Amino acid sequence: MGRRRQSAGSGRLRSAFGLLAAAGVLVVSAIAMREHARESMADEVVGWQDGRVRVEVLNGGGVSGMAVRATDGLRDFGFDVVDVGNALPFDAERPSVVIDRVGRTDMARAVAEALGIDNVQSEPDPNLYVDVTVVLGAEWTHPVPMRDSSDTPR
Repeated sequence: MGRRRQSAGSGRLRSAFGLLAAAGVLVVSAIAMREHARESMADEVVGWQDGRVRVEVLNGGGVSGMAVRATDGLRDFGFDVVDVGNALPFDAERPSVVIDRVGRTDMARAVAEALGIDNVQSEPDPNLYVDVTVVLGAEWTHPVPMRDSSDTPR
């Protein structure tokens, strides 16, 4: 019996499927690595109420969208951002700060690390319903992964 001759088009089709499969493997690997990094960050902070760190994120520098970008990044790391807004008045000279509100600086440090902020303070306030407050200064530019959002940037 004679051999069937393969057309050039079917060879290209196999190559395209091979490239598509390789791209799929890369995407799955990147997602797995990101999830592992998120779990590692969350594992560093242990023992908080209900396994959550309640965070408020305030834009103190007046740069549009920075609080939403920080919120999305913190949520990707597993933090529970319960309030987003502005810290008035805006001040271009205000440095970014992460403030412990419950006497647990370990939680504040984990939030600060996720955002790339070095300034961590402890100012417990039982009247606030958050564990950590983040006040972003105009200098904050940490490249936190940004998700698509239909919300109005704050």
